[in-house]
Amino acid sequence: MAVLFECPASAAFGRVLPKSKIYEHAEPSSAVKESFIRQVEKIVWQYKLSPETVNLKETEAVPEIQIFSVLLRTGDLKTEILRCIDNAIPLPVIFELLYEGKRKVVAAYKRPAETGSSKWITSEYFETDWQPANSFRQPLPMVLNLEALYSQLLGSVFPYASRRDETLKEYVERLELARSKQKEIEKCQVKLRKEKQFNRKVDLNSQLRNLMREMEGLTA
Repeated sequence: MAVLFECPASAAFGRVLPKSKIYEHAEPSSAVKESFIRQVEKIVWQYKLSPETVNLKETEAVPEIQIFSVLLRTGDLKTEILRCIDNAIPLPVIFELLYEGKRKVVAAYKRPAETGSSKWITSEYFETDWQPANSFRQPLPMVLNLEALYSQLLGSVFPYASRRDETLKEYVERLELARSKQKEIEKCQVKLRKEKQFNRKVDLNSQLRNLMREMEGLTA
């Protein structure tokens, strides 16, 4: 079960974030707005983790970390909604989704564009399983700065552990590659189940073994 962290009271913000404000800054399509209406009850800007609130130094990559609670109308949430919110907030964001007494954490790795512009680059999204909303929470980890804290918070959402001397960017790129490789494996398995010809089955089995070895190399 994924780790949930307890933010200190000094970091509490607790303000409802109107959907209209998100629309102003992210300019979502009509389809995304409709998804907001159907799937999202309320968005609360729950915590601001900053040098003033958690006594950790900022870095150029992570000046602050925002924690948003998203109360859902349904058990599903389109990724486009989270990406819309991320596009509206030029800072790293960790989402906690709440639905019928359960909670899950969802986040993408977010970093400033290397071109020096004000844009941010957002990775794919990763999420934990649903847990009881009142699950035990651990104190925030002891780290040196907000960038290290962000890495720890993301690590609690990611499906595989980081490797020694691996940067956060390298870590996320490996996870995204592993996700892509998993999709290739699933497609190959489907083809194998449907294939009738023996020679073709042999070829597909060989492909599948190679894909599994590559996947093991990415996740070990």
